[in-house]
Amino acid sequence: MPLDKLNNRIIYFDNAATSWPKPAGMMAAMINYNEMIGGSPGRSGHQRSLDAGRIILETREALAELFGCDDSLRIAFTKNATEALNIALSGILNPGDHVITSSMEHNSVMRPLRYLESQGVQLSVVSCSGDGRLNPADVLAAIQPQTRMLVVTHASNVTGTIHPIAELGEIARNHGILFCVDAAQTAGALPIQVDEMAIDLLAFSGHKSLFGPQGTGGLYVRKGTENQLRPLMMGGTGSRSEFEGQPDFMPDKYESGTPNTIGLAGLGAGVRFVLAEGVEAIRSKEEGLTARFLGGLAALPGVTVYGPPDAANRTAVVSFNVAGVSPSEAALELDERFGILCRPGLQCAPAAHRTIGTFSQGTIRFGFGYFNKDEEISLALAAIQSLAGGDTEK
Repeated sequence: MPLDKLNNRIIYFDNAATSWPKPAGMMAAMINYNEMIGGSPGRSGHQRSLDAGRIILETREALAELFGCDDSLRIAFTKNATEALNIALSGILNPGDHVITSSMEHNSVMRPLRYLESQGVQLSVVSCSGDGRLNPADVLAAIQPQTRMLVVTHASNVTGTIHPIAELGEIARNHGILFCVDAAQTAGALPIQVDEMAIDLLAFSGHKSLFGPQGTGGLYVRKGTENQLRPLMMGGTGSRSEFEGQPDFMPDKYESGTPNTIGLAGLGAGVRFVLAEGVEAIRSKEEGLTARFLGGLAALPGVTVYGPPDAANRTAVVSFNVAGVSPSEAALELDERFGILCRPGLQCAPAAHRTIGTFSQGTIRFGFGYFNKDEEISLALAAIQSLAGGDTEK
């Protein structure tokens, strides 16, 4: 088959940014809400409002099942993982507190922490290895008497490196430290059990491996933690309307304003798809695609791959560079010539790129998803061989 783009064929390898395509049920659920329900949940007593509230409850319950949470009201909805992380960090940390994070974090963690640092919060950034691995012993060594929180990504959005969340959770629990996990890259792609992993706060994105629409996400809050967690904003919740003070109970405390009901209908359908397929099956498929791609890249001269060498220790995210070609130039050619869509640059994670030695140029990032095919991996490897100057069919 000729390598050059044929019949406008698109190969979508940007699932680390947002998953595509989505399961058919996602759009069907959103259309059903818009055409058949349309009401505002919790704001009225009529049937359409009650039906809208039921959609949100069912989405909460599906997420609670996925995360091993025995009370779905522990999940507050947000517009994305970034908002959830801002609630978790700004809502807990005060001047004089100490917080620990890793050198592989996304700016959704680093920017709030750097702001809080400017306000008097003490910050320790634990250095990871050149392939993005975090050593729990280094985290343990960073703990101070005033340490209030440990916040880490479950897996890097740059290298896919998976952090040992259960081990880190045990360290945090044993030292009386709140444990906050950024699961933007892993919710739906890797097994997450909040109790088994001793997670106090779990921020997740709805539009990635949960197959929901953009503008959806949430924050799991362990029981009792809401007593320490200030809301990011306040306003109408549809509950306790007789009081002018913000509700102090979950999830209302963190859900001011009319919710994105149509988006949460789509998210619920996406989560139910994940539950039906099984996280283990999704992980197996994506790990297989990643292993095949890594094996193919290893045979190409002039290609440098970042992160763990084996697919078992990373998500379906692979960052690489081609000698003599900038990431932006490579991504442009992959798009325009081969129809391969990917993400070049720093991927909103400059700390991670400093850790792996790719700042300030960045990398070419491929993010595989459950709907990608083996044939697409083969075509991508041939395209990269062409970029690297190898012989290939024209």
